[in-house]
Amino acid sequence: MNYLFDIEKYSCLFEDYFIEHGMNTILASILNIVLNLIILSLVIFLIDFIIRKFIIQAFKAFTNKTKNTFDDHLIRSNFPKFVAHFIPLFLVRFCIPIIFIEWAFISKLLLIITDIYLIILFALVSRSLLRTTKAHLKTKESFKDKPLDSYIQVLMIFIWGLVIVFILYTLTGQSLVSLTTFGAASAVILLIFKDTILGFVASIQISVNDIVRIGDWITVKKYGADGYVTEINLATVRVQNFDNTFTTIPTYTLISESFQNWRGMQESGGRRIKRSLFIKQNTVKFLSSEDIKKLKEITLIKPYIEHREKEFKSFNKKNDIDTNLPINGKNQTNLGVFRKYIDALLHENNAINKEMFLMVRHLAPTDKGIPLEVFCYSFDKAWENYEHIQADMFDHIIAAVSYFDLELFELPSGKDFSEIKL
Repeated sequence: MNYLFDIEKYSCLFEDYFIEHGMNTILASILNIVLNLIILSLVIFLIDFIIRKFIIQAFKAFTNKTKNTFDDHLIRSNFPKFVAHFIPLFLVRFCIPIIFIEWAFISKLLLIITDIYLIILFALVSRSLLRTTKAHLKTKESFKDKPLDSYIQVLMIFIWGLVIVFILYTLTGQSLVSLTTFGAASAVILLIFKDTILGFVASIQISVNDIVRIGDWITVKKYGADGYVTEINLATVRVQNFDNTFTTIPTYTLISESFQNWRGMQESGGRRIKRSLFIKQNTVKFLSSEDIKKLKEITLIKPYIEHREKEFKSFNKKNDIDTNLPINGKNQTNLGVFRKYIDALLHENNAINKEMFLMVRHLAPTDKGIPLEVFCYSFDKAWENYEHIQADMFDHIIAAVSYFDLELFELPSGKDFSEIKL
């Protein structure tokens, strides 16, 4: 008590001095407060500067001696700077009632402002810790693809909600935990933070069900997104498209609407190639002896043609079939041999994964011809390499069509019309 009395005595030195020199009591009191505030501000500023420098340097010295990166992230998130403000603030709170001992209203007002700043400072320290935790976890391999931003944002919303509650309590002095107030506040929160709540629920479902990870290639046609997920937060998912533009998608969309995730392809043994050539139907024919002899010169299908030739001759002879007419009995067609050629070509291609599904098939005829579909998987899943493999393969197939007396369908161009003889 004597200590406090001495401080109060020293806080009135200027006032006593001015009164002794004939100044009005009220004016002397006001000047005393002004001078005390100036001195207190300078002292607090100096103390804050010294403590901040000391704590920051202490943290840096400590982090330099440790291998853990958590403390490095603490410094980057300004944690030491925020912590350093607490001591000056508590000193201010201690001095205000002494300086304004004769001005209770001003003292109360300044104490409220100080308390509010302390509450906000606690929130800033909490935010710094959460950001540090997020940055530290992102350096761990097991957390790199997790939506940490969503969880941090939810915690920050909760913290700022508490800050608002405590600030209102500081201003009004009334408890906000009554049932009526809580119900009304809940309704307002649900209305204001509807999208945030939906995003939070979506983030949990995305994480628990492993729907999307950071780094996944996704396609969302509705939003024009086609690229890699770079960020998953509470409200949006950020996608970097292949043209280096960015698309933001509401997080809730990923559980409420359909989208395509290419992770399964990336983790599998190959990337699918599925493309069709349209063969003109009127170029399909049975092979004559001359045709067969000519096609035997193609190394890839020579064993197949010889095997089928023996098989069909044996069948036709056994069943006494008149082969003068090709439609009788069993005969090879140029389209069938071409299909087998493509199949053999795929099996010879080292870029194609033979352990995965591989097939060359006919689809139902259309007004554009007979679709001859190639279905296989390339070992290399990188987009650029995949396109090169696919292009090289179809370059060869298209060039080989004419060797089987087949033609590809193509809509007539201006040159085709100009060559028509009238």
